[in-house]
Amino acid sequence: MEPIQTCKLCLYPVSHPLGLTLDEEGICSGCRVHEEKDRLDWQERWRNLEDLIRPYRSPSGQTYDCIVPVTGGNDSYFIVHLVKEKLGLNPLLVTYNKYFNTPLGIWNLANLRIQFDCDILVQNVNPNSVKRITRTTLREFGSIYWPCIAGQTVFPVQTAVRYGVPLIVWGAHQGLEQVGMFSHEHEVEMSRRYRKDHDLMGHEADDLLSIFDTLTEDDVWQYRYPPNYDLERVGVRGIYLGNYVRWDPKAQHEEMMRRHGYRTTRFARTFDCYDHVDCYNFMDLHDQLKRYKHGFSKVTDHASREIRHGRLTRDEGLALVSQYEGMPLKHLDKFCDWLGVNVRALNFILDQHRNARFWKQTAPGVWAVSQIEQGEAPHNIETVFGGGGFLANSLLTDADQKKYITVGKGWP
Repeated sequence: MEPIQTCKLCLYPVSHPLGLTLDEEGICSGCRVHEEKDRLDWQERWRNLEDLIRPYRSPSGQTYDCIVPVTGGNDSYFIVHLVKEKLGLNPLLVTYNKYFNTPLGIWNLANLRIQFDCDILVQNVNPNSVKRITRTTLREFGSIYWPCIAGQTVFPVQTAVRYGVPLIVWGAHQGLEQVGMFSHEHEVEMSRRYRKDHDLMGHEADDLLSIFDTLTEDDVWQYRYPPNYDLERVGVRGIYLGNYVRWDPKAQHEEMMRRHGYRTTRFARTFDCYDHVDCYNFMDLHDQLKRYKHGFSKVTDHASREIRHGRLTRDEGLALVSQYEGMPLKHLDKFCDWLGVNVRALNFILDQHRNARFWKQTAPGVWAVSQIEQGEAPHNIETVFGGGGFLANSLLTDADQKKYITVGKGWP
């Protein structure tokens, strides 16, 4: 196994699935684009955003100005805060039920719509279809999250067409934030092409249908992107707030914790307490699959982000990755129960998706990993951040939650 070259500033390897390049100084494209955050005139960019959204305001004030995709985690609170409290728009919130819900995620989503006094639409796809699709995507390309990402990225677009509301407002663009795929000044927008190539790993819904599989049109039709005719008829466009606001997830989440009661929790496999708190699998089984396929896990994303923002040194980031990325899964039994498989069978399938570039089987069931780079010693996260670390403020616990919350209607 050949060593993998990494950026000299952050921790990302050149094997990053979104495509990352190093310049002659060994600095990655993601770090170079991140440098724009310290030189762009963000007041001017905010004025550009105000000019952009002005034509989409409802003259009567009695219809929706835009669609905003939300979840019970991530940047949803901050996005709605900007859209409703800063831009003064009347958004329709939409969310896709991925069925891996935590009690905390259900609480956060209920609190979100109450705090901001917004209408919300929830899409609940037939859970039997979701399970069948998950079996296929897990077997074929090592993803349990394809239906989640497909639903989260297509339901807002379908809603925009159905309701005739052309403007969709997203948060930050992953390709820009992680690997510098675009500049902020490009003001890139959501596209069918990016969704297929990167979010969906090159597979649209109809690509899942095969004579060698049991999926039918009844399973996949709700994941289809609307045809170009409908998109053009309504004038659908999806903008990213990260092009107009200096995006900083840690600072933004902490502001939302103070202002609107966003709740957070600790994870076994990363130090970040704010990201994807609504899902049992994202920081668990999904994260493990990411490491099997790409050689790094979510803690590398978090550490690289914090290094770029100047809150971690590179050595501290490496040490945190060493501390967290190999931690055992906590919620595997829930997934096996939900999908109807046993742990041994699931592990067999997971092993089929270990990338030979990073993993070598040394004996039956025994794997050696090619570490991209190692830190010297584990650190206590509160010490690393000088007492200003990531804060877990949840009053809820999932310790006794043996299954996913399939549908959460709200919270008292």
